[in-house]
Amino acid sequence: MADHSTPETVAGHTINMPELIALVVSSCIGTGIFGITNDLSRATAPGPALIGWAIAGIGFLMLILSINHLTFAHPEMSSGIFAYAGAFGPFAEFISGWSYWLSAWLGNIAFCTMLMSALGHFFPLFAGGQNLPSILVAIAVIWIITALIIHGVEEASFLNMIGTICKIVPLILFVIIVAMSFRADVFSQVFWGNVASSLTTGTVTGSVWVQVQGALMTMIWVFIGVEGANVLLSRAKSHQATVVSAIISFVLVWVFYVLISILPYGVISRAQLAHMSQPALGEVLDHIVGPWGAGLINVGLIISSLFALLSWTILPTESMRLLADDHVLSRMWGSVNKHGAPAHSLIVTTVLETIFLFSLLFTTHAYEFAYGLCTAAVLYSYVFVGLFQMRCARKERAWGQYVIGLLAFVFQIGCMVLAGWKEVLVVTISFLIGFILYIYGCKQYGKKITASEIVWMVILGILGIVAIILCACGVIQLGS
Repeated sequence: MADHSTPETVAGHTINMPELIALVVSSCIGTGIFGITNDLSRATAPGPALIGWAIAGIGFLMLILSINHLTFAHPEMSSGIFAYAGAFGPFAEFISGWSYWLSAWLGNIAFCTMLMSALGHFFPLFAGGQNLPSILVAIAVIWIITALIIHGVEEASFLNMIGTICKIVPLILFVIIVAMSFRADVFSQVFWGNVASSLTTGTVTGSVWVQVQGALMTMIWVFIGVEGANVLLSRAKSHQATVVSAIISFVLVWVFYVLISILPYGVISRAQLAHMSQPALGEVLDHIVGPWGAGLINVGLIISSLFALLSWTILPTESMRLLADDHVLSRMWGSVNKHGAPAHSLIVTTVLETIFLFSLLFTTHAYEFAYGLCTAAVLYSYVFVGLFQMRCARKERAWGQYVIGLLAFVFQIGCMVLAGWKEVLVVTISFLIGFILYIYGCKQYGKKITASEIVWMVILGILGIVAIILCACGVIQLGS
């Protein structure tokens, strides 16, 4: 998951292309990359993983180019990416904004489990990151951060710098060390992963396509938040510089993700990678250079996770505030205290995070459970970007831009249907509560609910009920 931090040092003036690319790359690489090796190796062998990275790379590049085009074509839409959904009506904006809010605080849950797993490296009491002591400390952390934000403490440039250094330096060292230890014979032993053996125990050994499907949601997870980098791209000197910077930055981030996730296959067997505890990068370095490598990764992860939690605690409440400003949700979601913080929204969101953290006591893979739902939720927001890009391009008769929007849309829909349909279906359960808030907001602003909105509420409501039944019957087993 990428960071949404925007360095204050670039505010108010344009910056040159190399500086811009460096800022965007550091903004896009998030803490999710620290655990990707373990998650990916369970789902896929290196061959299918490379195919998955190619698909995810093309899909997200189309999304970024769509957002980039829409930012310049519609500068008046400043309410986040879900403002593009507003072009299809307030209900569409609600679905997109509600999903983005849900995704953001679920991402915090994933951060918390990874943070506690990293602490478990130094303090065995927190080993695994999802026992009762871990959850209690994680709850204390999120409430402390919430209290700081309520009292007006937000991100500062020096905090962003510390978090970036602690995140990037260990990852660069990881790539160098693993690349130096890489062995082609180990890498090629189970390249396609479709033959069961002692080298693939506990992993998916089906067809290449089955493995690619299993890997896509993990890959999407580490890309979530790249849309926030568009704020930085707006500092470019020209539209052309923005487009070039966006492409170069994304390619660099994509290459970095591929190296981090693929190189370990050439050092350790796939079965060993799949059974490593989180953060997996620490386990890999421990295998190669000893405890100091694992310690380096875990220290970097602890510090960067804390700063990421600060950023991603602000993000969901800001999303709800923007929806309230657009009269999609009631005024209370947009109300701020004397420090300018949306206290009501912060408290409600943190209460939900607290409840969800306790639920991790009953799941086997807490981290995967949290980021799976986070990823599924954000897909609802992303799909509207492609739709709006196609609509705008058709009006402009810009058919190249239309193809970009179409590819972005097809990629998101494909991921929803083929890769994460269970998680996507579970997200609809949250709409059952969200619809109540949307109806209340409409009454507050004196807006009538249209027939089409009622139809969509019924459809999504039925899907939510189906999801509850499937979960109760054990057909959907998330986090098991």
